[in-house]
Amino acid sequence: MKTISAIVIAKNEEKMIKDCLTSLSFCDEIIVIDNSSTDNTSSIVKKMNAKAFDFETDDFSKLRNFGLEKAHGDWVLYVDADERVPLKLKEEIESIIQEDLSLDAYKIKRKNFYFGNYEWPYIEKIERLFKKKSLNGWEGRLHESPIIDGRIGEAEYFLIHYTHENLSSMVGKTIEWSETEVKLRLEANHPKMMWWRFPRVMISAFINSYIVQGGWKVGTAGFVESIYQVFSIFITYAKLWEKQLKVKNEK
Repeated sequence: MKTISAIVIAKNEEKMIKDCLTSLSFCDEIIVIDNSSTDNTSSIVKKMNAKAFDFETDDFSKLRNFGLEKAHGDWVLYVDADERVPLKLKEEIESIIQEDLSLDAYKIKRKNFYFGNYEWPYIEKIERLFKKKSLNGWEGRLHESPIIDGRIGEAEYFLIHYTHENLSSMVGKTIEWSETEVKLRLEANHPKMMWWRFPRVMISAFINSYIVQGGWKVGTAGFVESIYQVFSIFITYAKLWEKQLKVKNEK
C-alpha cells in the first residue's frame, strides 16, 4: 500500500485550520508547518492529532521544503489552511496513489470562493500532488513553484479554496505580504517608479480580474474583488516607490 502525507502551511488560521485538517483525515500523515501563529492555531492542530512544526520565514519555498523534509509518505499532498479536499477529490487521490499510472505529479483544479460563498468563474490549475521521490523541492520566495522530475498529469476533481473571507483579513494580508513583494522587486532592480506606472499596473489588474477571469459574472462581489486587486497592486507599488525614494535619499 502506498502512503500519503498531507502538508499544510498555516499562520493565524484558527478559523480555518480545523475544517482543513478534517478534510485531510484520509491521509496517512498530516504535517502542519506553523509560521509563527499568535492565535489558537497551534492548540487546534495538536487537538486534531496532526504533526506540528514551528518554522518562521517569509519565504514560502522554505516553508514547503521544510514540510517535504518532515514527510514520510510515498506521495505528498500540499493543501493550504483555507482549502478543503471534497469527497470526490479524496477518492480520486486515493485511486491515483494506489494505481500508480507512471505519473510523478498532478495538477489539481481549484475553485475559489470569495467572501464566503461567491464562486469565482476562473478555475486555477496548480501542482499539489507529488510522488515524494520525484519532487526535488520548491523555488521562489513568494510565488513558489515545484521542481519536478518526471511527468505531470491532471486530476479530474476540484480542490475548494475559501479565500478573501472579509475585507479586514484581505487588507491585513496585503500589508503583510506586500513587504516581501517589494523586497523581491528591489532585488531585481525594478525600474524607478514614475507616476504613469501606477495607472498602467492598476488598470491591468482590474482588467485581468474583472474581464479576463470573469469577475463581472459574480455581480457586486466580483466588482469589489476586482477593485480590491487594484488596491492591492497600488499598495505594493506605492511601497516600492517609497523604498526607492528612501534608497535615493540615503546615497
